[in-house]
Amino acid sequence: MNGVGEDQIVFEIAVVVPKRNLKEENEGYDCVEVLVNEFRNVGFVVERVIGLSDEFIKLAAPLETLGRAAAKLQMKKPTRIGIDLQFEWEEVEAFVRQPDGSLFSWCERFQCYHHLIYETVNKKNSCITLKFDGKEIQWELGESLLRRLELEGIVRQVFPLHDETKRKKLLRNWALNCWDFTNQPIDDIYAYFGTKIAVYFAFLGMYTRWMIFPAAFGLILQLVDFGSLQLLVLPAFFISIVLWAVLFFQFWKRKNSALSARWHLNFSVSTSQGYKLLGREWGSLQSPMELTKNLGTDKTKEKEAFQKYEWFSYLKRFRNDAIIILSIICLQLPFELAYAHLYEVIKSGIVKFGLTAVYLLVIQYFTKIGGKISIRLIKYENNENTEYKADSLVYKVFGLYFMQSYIGVFYHALLHRNFMTLRQVLIQRLILSEVLENLLENSLPYLKYSYKKYRAVRNKKKREKGSTGKIQFTSRVEKEYLKPTYSASICEELEDGLFDDFLELALQFGMIMMFACAFPLAFAFSALVYNAFSEIRTDALKLLAMLKRPGPRAAATIGAWLNIFQFLILMSICTNSALLVWLYDQEGKWKIEPGLAAILVMEHVLLLIKFGFSRFVPEEPAWVRANRMKNATQAQDMCSKQLLRSISGGEKAFSGSIPRKTPDGLKKTVMQRATD
Repeated sequence: MNGVGEDQIVFEIAVVVPKRNLKEENEGYDCVEVLVNEFRNVGFVVERVIGLSDEFIKLAAPLETLGRAAAKLQMKKPTRIGIDLQFEWEEVEAFVRQPDGSLFSWCERFQCYHHLIYETVNKKNSCITLKFDGKEIQWELGESLLRRLELEGIVRQVFPLHDETKRKKLLRNWALNCWDFTNQPIDDIYAYFGTKIAVYFAFLGMYTRWMIFPAAFGLILQLVDFGSLQLLVLPAFFISIVLWAVLFFQFWKRKNSALSARWHLNFSVSTSQGYKLLGREWGSLQSPMELTKNLGTDKTKEKEAFQKYEWFSYLKRFRNDAIIILSIICLQLPFELAYAHLYEVIKSGIVKFGLTAVYLLVIQYFTKIGGKISIRLIKYENNENTEYKADSLVYKVFGLYFMQSYIGVFYHALLHRNFMTLRQVLIQRLILSEVLENLLENSLPYLKYSYKKYRAVRNKKKREKGSTGKIQFTSRVEKEYLKPTYSASICEELEDGLFDDFLELALQFGMIMMFACAFPLAFAFSALVYNAFSEIRTDALKLLAMLKRPGPRAAATIGAWLNIFQFLILMSICTNSALLVWLYDQEGKWKIEPGLAAILVMEHVLLLIKFGFSRFVPEEPAWVRANRMKNATQAQDMCSKQLLRSISGGEKAFSGSIPRKTPDGLKKTVMQRATD
């Protein structure tokens, strides 16, 4: 259903129902049979697969079915003249196709599938009684059949299916392509996984390439003895690192803008529809548009309502952020400092090991509680859509992880000024933690999948006690059903697995940036992890082979994570300024006057560099800006001409046969419009 093979039927959605043991006497009212017939009536191509303990209903939508659903949803798509217009199936040739040649992106198709699947409602004049294994189910008038069956526990899950042809192509050209660490088929990733995941891998690939410069610089500092120049080389190193980080994110914004232009992302797909796993929706509070409709034409009341909405939104976010910050300061900070202090003073290795085990258990529990509290608080915020809710969640939860990851390192660096211990902690975090996290990240999905397979086979043998042969899975859809979902470690309602991937990247970035002067070799360790161990390939393999196909998200940027990276750059300026001063303090005493002067000078210079270079590189490439202006001009010209034609045609119809003196060109236009 993509590109040249758009007429080819590809099953993209699966509905899971229990395998029935009894044959219904009246198949016409068997709920599964009715569901399948409803799917066929809306235009789906349906294939049913019987598994070991479940039945799978695979759905594929022909292009016309998707097109009519998109028109019903009033989906806006870019046209060939650069204007986003409401999609009409009869005018399909007027709309721009995707980079792979398909008419609809994966996010748009997913939205159409969701509409078609959940809009199968009872349109008859009365309630319908359905049956399933002797159980009667009342299908109310106007009720969605699939939602009713989900509430009854008959529909167990609805999930996207992998396209085997595209999956194998991506495995060959991307996940298993070990010869080029950073080259990625971004357009194919976008077509298969959607915008958000494609943007993540584009960011990760660019980050991996840019990491080579600071890694080489840090390696030179470690291997070459500069003697008395060492005190000058370290400030130069850190200034260059700040420049590197600022320029990286400015050029990333340019790349992000170019990708959005290439994929025709003008936010035509509503971000509120971007992350909506089938069967899972988030309601929203009354929006400004709804306020306008409710208030009518009273401008004074409309202004007051908008001001009230705006300031109440700010106050609610401020209140919630204050609750999270105070909780971190009053609860988590003392706990983290107590652990860091005990770890410093305890001499026994066994006691340290036990203390660390207890700490890890408690901190995991604390993080889960913090995530649940954040979710509850976000529900009372006036966020416009799901992506804004997800960004709000990211800010709140990252505060917990920031304190958890860095407070111990700050304790060793800033209070005890023990740089040997600091370097040991950094090596431990960067090497052991990253390697172990990658191993767990890629082994846990396989272990979960293997355990589910084992349980399914064991249950099958229990039901068929006389069976002695080997039981195997014959259908690919059942194997996909047993795979874990691409979900976040906390707050699955708003975030998918990208939360953990971005969190790992941000914490690692903060670690190497904030303590760059104490341990320049950290950049080389980081480059080793992201190149030798190839974070790109392991994440790609995880998505293609170990997990279910994720639902798409329409967000065209990395969202809140960009601001978090910028915050970490500012923090690194402060921490490294302090580290440089303390490295120069050979006597180990506080020297207030020179130390304060050095901190102030260094901070002001680096902050000036950061904000200055942020304006030096434009966030949007010239060709993107030129295309946008060209499209806007074309849209304005066409609207002006159409408006003039409408006015001229209306005046002619109004005036009847009254002769009018018009220029020849305008007269021909008016006559042609009237003829049309």
